[in-house]
Amino acid sequence: MTLIAGKPASFWIDSTPTSTFSPFINNLVVDVAIVGAGIAGLTAATLLKRAGKTVAVIESKRVAMGVSGHTTAKITSLHKLIYADLIQQLGEDKARLYGESNQAAIEQVAQLVKEEQIDCDFSRQSAYTFADSPEQLSQIEAEVEAAIKLGLPASFVKETSLPFPIEGAVKFENQAQFHVRKYLLHLARSIPGNGSYLFDDTRVETVDEDSPCQVQTTRGVLKAKDVIVTTNLPILDQGLFFAKAYPKRSYIVAASIDPAKAPDGMFIGIGEQYRSLRTTPYNDGVLLLIGGESHKTGTVTQTEERYLRLEDYGRTQFGIDTFEYRWSTQDMVSFDKLPYIGKLTPVNNHIYVATGFSLWGMTKSTLSGMILSDLILGRSNPWADLYDATRATPFISETSIKENLDVGKHWIGDRLKGLDESSFADVSKGEGKLLTIDGNKVAAYRDEKGSIHAVSAVCPHLGCIVDWNSAEKSWDCPCHGSRFSCDGQILQAPGVKEMERIQ
Repeated sequence: MTLIAGKPASFWIDSTPTSTFSPFINNLVVDVAIVGAGIAGLTAATLLKRAGKTVAVIESKRVAMGVSGHTTAKITSLHKLIYADLIQQLGEDKARLYGESNQAAIEQVAQLVKEEQIDCDFSRQSAYTFADSPEQLSQIEAEVEAAIKLGLPASFVKETSLPFPIEGAVKFENQAQFHVRKYLLHLARSIPGNGSYLFDDTRVETVDEDSPCQVQTTRGVLKAKDVIVTTNLPILDQGLFFAKAYPKRSYIVAASIDPAKAPDGMFIGIGEQYRSLRTTPYNDGVLLLIGGESHKTGTVTQTEERYLRLEDYGRTQFGIDTFEYRWSTQDMVSFDKLPYIGKLTPVNNHIYVATGFSLWGMTKSTLSGMILSDLILGRSNPWADLYDATRATPFISETSIKENLDVGKHWIGDRLKGLDESSFADVSKGEGKLLTIDGNKVAAYRDEKGSIHAVSAVCPHLGCIVDWNSAEKSWDCPCHGSRFSCDGQILQAPGVKEMERIQ
């Protein structure tokens, strides 16, 4: 077994307390029900409650322990390389709206931090997208030109505080970073009261639009005039968002670093082997976060290698000896680079969604809360049309064709792999393996004590065959991103049912 360093936990979660909120109240009626207590859901809840609405936030686990609790927590409108592409594909006006809206999201976070006096290590930082090879420089220069044309706070630089030379970088000034879970726990604590609620450890199974809407949970029914679903990929399939975006995993290692050697700002490289860098206060010192090694969910089994490559980068570029943390995260990447924010379908008038943040969820999630609260309140929003969740989707784009063909390949092809009968004896300690037993696909993991944990290999969401994730000890669906523990318990939406256990 490959040894990887660091505690297998998100620093944001490990450094904050586990909060428990009120028990679920059956048949409760509120103005707005919000499914998911991450940054999108809690931002919407905060803004709606401030506007006089009663809200109920429903979380399947604990507040900000899903995708929002596993982010790099950069609050920036510099999203690697995007503005030159947006101008080419959508035109200058829409590209400008994208930049303006993400800049507004930064200021929304800053405003809430100031007004609520939130102690969350919020700080203004410059953000950089850098090239470390001459071949990449033209992309950086094009991005700088595009961003300046759109009125964004961009400039071209060749020198940074990184301990290694670069060819050049896009620099955005006056961006921000924070401790995301400290921020979200504060917002969460402000929700209950005056007719509003936050329920955790309660899984929503479905939502029916009616008068009022019926939110079916594992603990009963909640009723609301409007419902917002913010579960990374919506648990509701009617909007076909699983066919308009694809799931992507990425990895982070974190190490204590001498403050004198820590880079000043937030950084991300370009290309397939990009690295994401930022620091955060840690034990009276500084913790350096190194991210990257992304891949489509469910397509890599030996995920320990991803952590090891990030460790090697930390040792080579920063002289790091030991690592305190390691964790991974997942997001949905939209085919046209824009998030989906708005009504679930054209015929739904009271169910709203937000998804497709494409690995830049701090601004896009905040933006989602701003847009969705305006839609429910009947206010005009200048960005709602751009991100309309029911907009025409580029099903015929190169990316969409590739990703949807890939789903079909897994749905059919994975069933044809290893049709010969196998047995649990084929699984070694610490190994997860797909088996064929009595003609059925079985996902089996043998723990270090020798006990077998076996479940049906068929994802209960839409029937794809899962794949083993060795570092996380999970079964991941390569089609739509549902993830399950070795015992079949749900780790990540869109799945809402556990995998079938096999004795």
